[in-house]
Parts: sequence; structure tokens; C-alpha cells
Amino acid sequence: MMKLDRTETPAAHDYATVHVAFELSKAKWKLGVMIPGTEKLSCYTIAGGDLAALTARLETARRKAARAGRPVRIVSCYEAGFDGHWLHRWLTDQGIINYEIDPASIAVNRRARRAKTDRIDLDLQMRALLAHQRGEPRVCSVVHVPTVDDEDRKRRNRERERLLKERTAHTNRIKGLLHAQGVRDATPLKRGFLGTLDSLRTGDGRVLAQRFKEEIVREHERLELVSKQLTALEASNRAERRSAAPGSAEAKMVQLAQLKGIGTVGGQGLVNEVFYRSFDNRRQVGSYFGLAGTPFNSGNSERDQGISKAGNRRARELAIELAWLWIQHQPDSELSRWFRERVRDIKGRLRRITIVAVARKLMVALWRYLETGVVPTGAVLRPTI
Repeated sequence: MMKLDRTETPAAHDYATVHVAFELSKAKWKLGVMIPGTEKLSCYTIAGGDLAALTARLETARRKAARAGRPVRIVSCYEAGFDGHWLHRWLTDQGIINYEIDPASIAVNRRARRAKTDRIDLDLQMRALLAHQRGEPRVCSVVHVPTVDDEDRKRRNRERERLLKERTAHTNRIKGLLHAQGVRDATPLKRGFLGTLDSLRTGDGRVLAQRFKEEIVREHERLELVSKQLTALEASNRAERRSAAPGSAEAKMVQLAQLKGIGTVGGQGLVNEVFYRSFDNRRQVGSYFGLAGTPFNSGNSERDQGISKAGNRRARELAIELAWLWIQHQPDSELSRWFRERVRDIKGRLRRITIVAVARKLMVALWRYLETGVVPTGAVLRPTI
């Protein structure tokens, strides 16, 4: 059932409310300000990140609103994006009620060619903000802003993801260069690899050219640096898990890693990307992963358009990967049996579709496991890592 009330802010009639919408960019910020008692949206431009100018503009709006003789509050919004969450925290510290809005959730004109300017975007944001304040349901999606610690904790698994890609890129680059000279099956990550360059011969029997070897050496130095940083990062992650305090995010990682098929990397990714926040029900869990269906039912046309993919991309990719691992390492679990009953020996598209359903069910089961301690039906635990 849709809820039409908003309990996170005071009653509107008790305050003179100034509504502010931001259109953010690197060079400049556009501000749309609506003073109580007027329907006009006033637009102002300040330099990007100029908090002094922003403060002055908000104080001017506050003084104008105070003429109504009631306490003044400021409610603002901006689209979540490049500027991250710092502006939300700064506005909140100033006593301003701020909302970060998912840009894709704001309805726009569906014409093939539609006008798009900063002024139009401000107007759309302001309409969404006013409708949200009136209590209209689903007019826009408000982003859950993580705490500073929760946001900082995500750095670990995201940096690891980037380092792994860099290591793979450097390794493939070295292998590709050597393969172009007729040298096959090179192992750049093997200890003493550079010492073997002098003994290598090209496909036509020549020694490696000097400039070519120098390029390989420089590429390998970058590879070693990435490998060293990756090793240090993983060692730091292990140390944090060993010293995990009860109830902490690290304790949740250890709890997830006790399930066969999850592991320390999967547990860290799930906690840092998803389970650091609270959910009210399983639908919210599935929606956050972007594993919710998108039916199309209009007139005589009825079909399913697949999953929405509107949630956290990293979490969704991890969920699909863990679903495959779950089927392999937890074959006697209820979820694995459900999967085998439906796909049997069928290969291809049906198998991939079904694994998405497994991923959604698994993420809901893991959420309940963290919240209540109830192990997924038929799942096997292993000793604490």
C-alpha cells in the first residue's frame, strides 16, 4: 500500500519553507529558489563548489521567507551524481533538509526531440521536490546517503576491483607483445620472469631487440607495483576481519564467509556495497540489486522485459557470480535443488534466466541470515575464517 504521509519533516503549515533545487556541474552551479507565498522559480548561478556564495544566497532567501512571521526552514534537492554526497552532508550540517534524487526517476517529456537546459532541469527537480513534500507517492526516488564510514569502507573492494583489472591489463600487454614476436606461453607473474628475457628467442630464432626488452621491463615494473599494492590491500583486509568487533561490518563479513560458496571476497563485497544499510522487506533487497522484474502489459501486448538493472551494478554482478558458486558449493541446499528441478540438463538462455532468480532468492536469504542468524535451508557452514 502507498503511504501518503511524510514523517521525516515537520508539518509544512508550521513553517515558512524555502525550496531550493540544485543543478550541479564542474564549472558552475545553478540554483532554483522558491520563496513561500510565490509561485515564481528564481534562478541564480554561482561558481561550482563556492560555499560562501551559496551560504549568502541561502541567507538571502531565509530573510525574505522570515517576513511571513513563522519559523523558516529550507528544503533542497539535487540529482545524485559526480559531486557525490559531500554537499548533502554540508547542507545537513547547516540545518537544511536535503534530498539526493535518482536522476532516472524524474519523469521527462517523451518526445523524440525535447528541449533540455539547466533551467528546464531545475524546473523538473523543483516539481519533483514539491510533489515529494506534498506526499505524492513514487514521484521520484530518494537516494539513501551512506555515512562517512560506510562510504569509506567501500573503497577497499572497489580499489581491489580496479587493481585486479590493472594487473590483468599489464599481464595481457606483456603476453601480447611477446606473442607478436613468436614467443608463446609467457608467464609475467612468475618469479624471475625478467631474467628469462635474454634467453628468449623470437619465432624466427633472433634474440629480443633492445628497445623491445626495455618496454617489457617498464611494463613489468608497473605490473609488480600493482601486484604489491594488491597484496598489501588484501593483507589489510585480513587484519581487519581478524580484529572484527561484534556487530561491526567486519563481523558481518566473517559471518557471511562462514557459508560455503561465499568466501571472504564475496562477503566483503556484499557488506560494503549492500548490507551496510537496513531494508524493510525482501522487495527492497531485490530492488536494490536491480533484480526486480519489469513487466510490459498494455492492451493486448503482454511480456516481460527482464530485470530492471536499476540497482547497484557492482552488487548485481556479485550476486550473479555468487549464485553460480552457491549452486556448485551448496548442492544440497533448498535453493540449489530448486534450480536443478527447473533447469535439469537444459543449457543456454533458460539456465541464465533461472540463475538470476536464484541470485535474488539468495540475496534475500543472506539478508535474513545477517538480520536473524537463520541459516539458509540446507546450507552448510564452515569454520570461522
